[in-house]
Amino acid sequence: MTNAAYIHIPFCHEICHYCDFAKMYYNQSLADDYLKALDKEMELYIGKQPKTVRTIYIGGGTPTSLNPEQLTKLMTSISTYFNVDEVEEFTIEANPGEFTEDHVKVMKEFGVNRVSLGVQVLDDAYLKQLNRLHTVEDVNKAVHSLERHDLTNISMDFIYALPDQSLEHFKQTLNQAIAYDLPHYSSYALQIEPRTVFHMRHQQGKLNKPPEETEADMLIALMDMMESNGLNHYEISNYAKKGFESQHNLTYWSNAPYYAFGSGAHGYLNDERYVNYRPVNHYIQAINDRKKPILHIDEITKKEKIEEEMFLGLRRRSGVSDSLFQQKYGVSLFDVYGKEIKRLSQKEWVEYDKDTIRMTRQGLMFGNEVFSSFLLDENQYTLIDS
Repeated sequence: MTNAAYIHIPFCHEICHYCDFAKMYYNQSLADDYLKALDKEMELYIGKQPKTVRTIYIGGGTPTSLNPEQLTKLMTSISTYFNVDEVEEFTIEANPGEFTEDHVKVMKEFGVNRVSLGVQVLDDAYLKQLNRLHTVEDVNKAVHSLERHDLTNISMDFIYALPDQSLEHFKQTLNQAIAYDLPHYSSYALQIEPRTVFHMRHQQGKLNKPPEETEADMLIALMDMMESNGLNHYEISNYAKKGFESQHNLTYWSNAPYYAFGSGAHGYLNDERYVNYRPVNHYIQAINDRKKPILHIDEITKKEKIEEEMFLGLRRRSGVSDSLFQQKYGVSLFDVYGKEIKRLSQKEWVEYDKDTIRMTRQGLMFGNEVFSSFLLDENQYTLIDS
């Protein structure tokens, strides 16, 4: 059973200098056409009988770049193809300073029960540097507006290791963020992505990321401050009060199937990972031709499934369970990866007991090296394929 659905809204009123997601400037007429195409794509996958899923996540781009009437149209499509009343977690991403009371009323009317706020940093000068449209005061107003409408399951997203950012500056943002006493926070180190303003500046020597040692200190401060304030570090970049972990994202990290709709969306169904056309006009044209708007499909082999099971599972602080691994693949992960686990354990990058392997705090600093250790070689592949 497919338990999750992701819906992508590619429109933004402004393009952030660090962002490489599938996005474009908002245009009302094009957004209207896009929403019609999105409805048709859902019909191509779901048909006339609504499906039941545990989680729905509307991401972007910026979903709240849609006006309230367009948001209503989107929500009507979603409730046509999914049994929204039975959804446990219904999340929408929102930008402070962009959504209105009318947006919030639409969210409430259609069953949204979780809002992810793209805050990034709590400093007006830095927000301007990132080309964000909101201010710190907009964040205050956004939180109060949501809470006033009883939308209290709020997550805040932050970026650290920003250009010329100091450890003390990041700690100030964390202190301000924690003061909101929200149930969920996400925080990611800045990545310089191709085809972004920051990438161009970096190439020209005009953008200075903090040194790796400072970035590592920021991660340590993040973990310490979140955990000392009662937030469980349940995934590499995510912290939550008990019971408020993102159920939708846990679907990804559990390597489970999910629908994905919209331009540039990535889905996982029937042992295949698919990617939709990214340009909005190509996406709409495919839908108008009554075709699924898929750019390419990767059939996931057993080898790839096992590798992904380890990469994704180790992102969770609870780790990878050997008993569940054996249920899925018919072999113990300790038989397959015994040598690697022992080596990583000696480095104190992973720890394990008789059933579970998980990354240590120190291992989090070397995540990519840990993950690459779980690529299967020929001998291991022979073992799992026998």
